Amino acid sequence: MADRDPSFTVGQHLHKRNMKHRANYAHHTQYAQRALHENSTFRARLEHILHIRSAVPAVLAAAALSASLLAASPASAAARHQSGLHLGYIQYDSPGRDTRTNSSLNAEWVNIHNNSGSAIQLKGYKLKDNTGYTYTFGSYKIGAGKTVKVRTGKGTNASGVRYWGRGSYVWNNTSDKARLIKPSGSLKDSCSWTTADNGYKNCH
Repeated sequence: MADRDPSFTVGQHLHKRNMKHRANYAHHTQYAQRALHENSTFRARLEHILHIRSAVPAVLAAAALSASLLAASPASAAARHQSGLHLGYIQYDSPGRDTRTNSSLNAEWVNIHNNSGSAIQLKGYKLKDNTGYTYTFGSYKIGAGKTVKVRTGKGTNASGVRYWGRGSYVWNNTSDKARLIKPSGSLKDSCSWTTADNGYKNCH
């Protein structure tokens, strides 16, 4: 067997060690890069999750606000109901044909509502249209939260209803204006309508 060349063996050994170190360095570099990438991905996911979690209260708050606004809408509509004594519903066009019978006349009426916390004496109050037809209340006390209906035709006055006693209609079907006038002569409330109201007007 021939003798080995020591210089060759050492050079070859050093070359192998160098190659091995390079391989190890490359391996660790790839591992470090992969770890850095995974860490960046993890951080990005974590930031995304935290962003969602931080956004949830704002979304819930907005939803709660929307719900509260929707719930408040009917209350707001109810809040527009007039306070104190005022005109309520008005059936200015008697349903059916205008036959001028007493029953047809009495199907034409005006409600007056007391939306206050105490009774009100209506003596001297007047109900008037554009033409000047006028109904004047005698002694009648309307309770708190109560309504009195003034019918155009004839009948017997009772609690909650008064009769104008007319033989013809009062309220114009195409356009008119009801006025509630205080005993002093000042206007308490008014309500007008046109044909677009289809015979019935809510004046609350």
